[in-house]
This record gives sequence, C-alpha cells and structure tokens, in this order.
Amino acid sequence: MAPRAFWKGYLKLSLVTCPVAMSPAISQEDKVRFRTLNGKTGNPVVSRYVDAVTGKEVGEDDEVKGYPRGENDYVMLEDDEIDAVALESTRTIDIETFVPRETIEWIWYDSPHFLVPNDKVGEEAFSVIREAMASTGTVGISRLVLYRRERAVMLEPRGKGIVIWTLRYGDEVRGESDYFADLKAAKPDLKALALVKTLIKERTKAWNPKMVDDPVQEKLLDIIAAKKKGRKQPSKRKAQPKTSSNVINIMDALRKSIKAEGKGK
Repeated sequence: MAPRAFWKGYLKLSLVTCPVAMSPAISQEDKVRFRTLNGKTGNPVVSRYVDAVTGKEVGEDDEVKGYPRGENDYVMLEDDEIDAVALESTRTIDIETFVPRETIEWIWYDSPHFLVPNDKVGEEAFSVIREAMASTGTVGISRLVLYRRERAVMLEPRGKGIVIWTLRYGDEVRGESDYFADLKAAKPDLKALALVKTLIKERTKAWNPKMVDDPVQEKLLDIIAAKKKGRKQPSKRKAQPKTSSNVINIMDALRKSIKAEGKGK
C-alpha cells in the first residue's frame, strides 16, 4: 500500500491542468534512531536555547534569525521579513520550461518525489504531459514551495508516473575545475588499461538494491534485540586492514588481482 501523500495540488501546462498528489520517494522511517538519555536516571534529555553571553534560557518568542556581519555582530531578521520574499505557495506545479534530459547532470539532483494523478478525471491530462516528455527526451522545470523553502524542481517521466526532483541551489554546487584542473592528462599504459578492463569485466554484475544494504543498521538491530532479551553482546571492533606503504608495480598488482579473481571463480 502506497504511503499517504504529503502534498496535494495541481500540475499545469499552459491551459492543461490536473489534480496531483506527491509523496517522497525515499524514507528514513526504518532507520535505527536514538534519543539522548540521562545515564544516571534513564530519562530523556531535552534541548533548550541558551544565551551564549548571559547563560539564560531564551524563550521561543524571543528567537530571531541573525546574519553575521562581523565578530559578535549580526543583522537580525524577523520571520515576517523572511516570509515576505518567499514564493507564494499556490499549490500549483506550473511547468514553465522544458530542457533535454541529458543536459542536467546528476550533481544538481537533490531529493526525489513520486507524482501521481489525484483523481480519475485528471489521469488523461497527466498521462499526455508524461508521455510527451518521454517521447521528446525532455524534462520539465518549475518552482515550488517545499519544506518551507522555494525550490526549483525537475519533472521526469518514469513508468506510469512522474518523478519530481528538487534541484540544488546554484551556490551549493561546486565547479569540478576547482578540483580537477591540476590533474595530469597523461594517457595510461595500454597494457595496464587492458588488465583493468579485464578486472571490470570479471566484477560486472546486474544492479541489485542489496548492493547498498546498511550492515551497521543490521548489527545495531541485533544488539537491540539481544538487549531486549536481557543478553549483552560483546562489543568487537573490527580490526582495520593493514596498508603497506611500499610502492608496488602496477602491472604486477593487476596481474595478481586478475589471478585472484580467477581463483575466486
């Protein structure tokens, strides 16, 4: 059963409009979460804002946002001043622009959401927009208020529905040239290249979500289950593999790697 939609509104393209519902495509609900407790009493610990100078607790009504302009010097902004510059939440995803799908690099993607039609009447309009994007290899660009912030979003057709990706802000993405500019452009040794390709071929498998399982989560659940039953598991920290500082000939290392792969099979 699909989880309840957290956002409902309209998808709009020119004069075509249909009601839609949106749900996050990822979830943290099954993650192990901890609360900070008082080790002496076992009671939960609560957080409070405290004035860094006076040491006195700050009431919720006295909290304001501050932008630093110097050491211990801030420009204070009220909530209504911040809200005044935000996009009005009209509950409408108005597709303003389309761009070729391959021109938006993965580094701009933030969080994915599933978008579906919210009634039978709107299914036809929804499917027409989705199929038109799929057949032209394009994605839609719009703006939307999500999580109390105005976000640029990308609409990507996927199967019978649409995936909405929130996109990162321009000042969040760093230029790759800042990091790659000084790398040498020398061509690799052809024999070494061939051996690495052999290694890649040996290790190539079909994608499986099991490849990204969280082993720490599973071990934590085992510890929690044992504690519930009154058993205490010994804490064993896995020894870190020793790394050699010796410089190894890359060809020798690759040949040994391929030989090991063959024995493994």
